[in-house]
Amino acid sequence: MSLSKNICQMLKILINAYACSPNMGSEPGMAWNWVSNLAKYCEVHIITEGEFQDKIEDVVPKLEQGKNMHFYYNPVSDEIRKMCWNQGDWRFYKYYKEWQWKTYCMAKDICSKQHIDVLHQLNMIGFREPGYLWKLSKETDIPFVWGPVDAKDKFPVAYLGGASMKTKLFMRLKNFLTVWQLKHSTRVRQAASQASVIFSASSNSKESFYTYMAIDSPLLNETGCYVQEHPLIDKSQKETFDVLWVGKLDFRKQLGIALQTIAVTGNDNIRLHIVGGGDAEPYKQLANTLGIKDKCIWHGAVSHDEVQSIMQNSDVFFFTSVAEGTPHVVLEAIGNNLPIVCFDTCGQGDAVNEKVGKKILLTNPSKSSQSFANILNEFEGNRNLLKQMSENCKQRQIELSWDEKAKTMVGWYEKIVKA
Repeated sequence: MSLSKNICQMLKILINAYACSPNMGSEPGMAWNWVSNLAKYCEVHIITEGEFQDKIEDVVPKLEQGKNMHFYYNPVSDEIRKMCWNQGDWRFYKYYKEWQWKTYCMAKDICSKQHIDVLHQLNMIGFREPGYLWKLSKETDIPFVWGPVDAKDKFPVAYLGGASMKTKLFMRLKNFLTVWQLKHSTRVRQAASQASVIFSASSNSKESFYTYMAIDSPLLNETGCYVQEHPLIDKSQKETFDVLWVGKLDFRKQLGIALQTIAVTGNDNIRLHIVGGGDAEPYKQLANTLGIKDKCIWHGAVSHDEVQSIMQNSDVFFFTSVAEGTPHVVLEAIGNNLPIVCFDTCGQGDAVNEKVGKKILLTNPSKSSQSFANILNEFEGNRNLLKQMSENCKQRQIELSWDEKAKTMVGWYEKIVKA
């Protein structure tokens, strides 16, 4: 399907995307990349919150596919916006539910004025708030698509070391509520039963939908990448083995495990580069206690361009987070031909295959550090294996690209409409 295809021949998709903005990361950037790539193949009507309206209206006219993108705004107050981005502020859910109802009313009006082929609940990606497009689908017989959806059932509590007591209690309560909602939430089950297809944002989510609702949910990670053309660099003759860690310095990212791993390797050639903002002092103290102070290079928070430069000069990307969607930084590492070592969980477990990296199962921090250390030592001693993985990153980029994801989604739209 080409961009030149007449718009009247395109499927018309009505998309609910609370947070959507160009030139951003997280949920807003994810939704923008979905709708802007889908617009190459469909006519998309997007209902979104109004926080990023100026950015959207500046960029859309400059895009070739911009003529296929139609935005409708459902703004909230600045106070509610602050609640949204303050993770852990549960007051937001009350207002978010109200926003979803108003969006349903707007969607109903749009459908009354023009033909819509598919209703698509896109983001926020968490399963707790499915919106009300499923209800409109029931009323109009327009097919309903939900996802990609993040429905991981539990945070792995074995990895709560380093978190405050308040955070530990919060995460355990959240685990309990997550399982309860997956089992008993009426609207979640209504949305799921009405959906022609639910896409899982990770294998963990796919397992949850099957375990709690007996639904076979196709895997389609919520984020993708744009294919980059970085040259392959021969690093086989380097004296040092440079391991890169990037992330916010909080317990979810598990920097402590990365530091423990470097100590367990006992390998004098390994250097750990730490990039990210936050309170580094406790981690620097841990590095000193572990006797690896001289093996750690602390870069702090740096620009995006500098991260790319560090990636291109590193040997391995070491990603120790245990609670993610599909982390964009992992896709960026693949885009920089950088082999990856990570946990086999969340979106990174799906993005990283055996051709571009190695993964370990979640167990506990001590076992994880030993397993990771074994992998790093193997890679340090076998630079040819790393070179092959770097070459494989080129193909993996294409497989994970936004364009491929959009084509996959459009294929499902067409299949559903024809059903």
